Amino acid sequence: MSKETITLNSGTSSCKIHLFGATVISWLCKGKERLFLSTDAIMDGSKAIRGGIPIVFPNFGPWKCGPQHGIARISWWKVVVQPVQLDNGDTQVVLELTDDEKSRKTWSYSFKLQYTVTLSSSTLTSSLQITNTSTTSFDFTTLLHTYIRVDDIKDTTVSGLEGCAYKDKVTSSDGIEQDTEVKISINVDRVYTDTKHHVVTHAGGRIQVEKEGLPDTVLWNPWIEKSQAMSDFNNDGWMNMVCVEPGFVGKRKVLGAGEEFGCKQTLTVLD
Repeated sequence: MSKETITLNSGTSSCKIHLFGATVISWLCKGKERLFLSTDAIMDGSKAIRGGIPIVFPNFGPWKCGPQHGIARISWWKVVVQPVQLDNGDTQVVLELTDDEKSRKTWSYSFKLQYTVTLSSSTLTSSLQITNTSTTSFDFTTLLHTYIRVDDIKDTTVSGLEGCAYKDKVTSSDGIEQDTEVKISINVDRVYTDTKHHVVTHAGGRIQVEKEGLPDTVLWNPWIEKSQAMSDFNNDGWMNMVCVEPGFVGKRKVLGAGEEFGCKQTLTVLD
């Protein structure tokens, strides 16, 4: 474990977490890397890490108070429970972020985020606990911006979206998903509401995305031109990723003083 990263091991599986943003940047399972990390990602703490599983809080998207997607993914977190092997053989670590003078200049509320990452031989679970430590209520949106690595996006499908309403941020339109298996062939940025679980299928295998407390899902691939316009996104990276992002983003969540909110994502390698 370096000063900036934590490594968990469980059997032949491993994952690496960067303390900047508490971003999971690697998940090796059954001999393959399962998360996409841009080869041009900035890892020095000067901007959000492009890839892995960034944490979005307290705002998804453009934010009137500060940077897009909020402050959690661009803050240094601390380890509050060192990596430990559980009785069932899984390995777990707990990280924490609390408000400070810098965060309160952007967003005036007090909060505590606890992020628990648990690794087993075939699963990676990310659990986020949000506590309002202010004396007044606040509202927020949150999301796990999961970048899944695929062999070829053109041969990739995502299930679990059929019949769900969505807002298309590229075309500024609304719709109802008609496809059982959604394929991507253009720049896609859609916010689906009231979704269940998902399976991402590609030539390299299948990954199941299960979620709790996160009723919505964002589906994103920037495709060719947009990826080339991002300085920290390698030009051909769009071919090998799809973001399937469980979130609470369809509406804002109100959290009263002293209240807590919990949510969880579990990724499972099916084959």
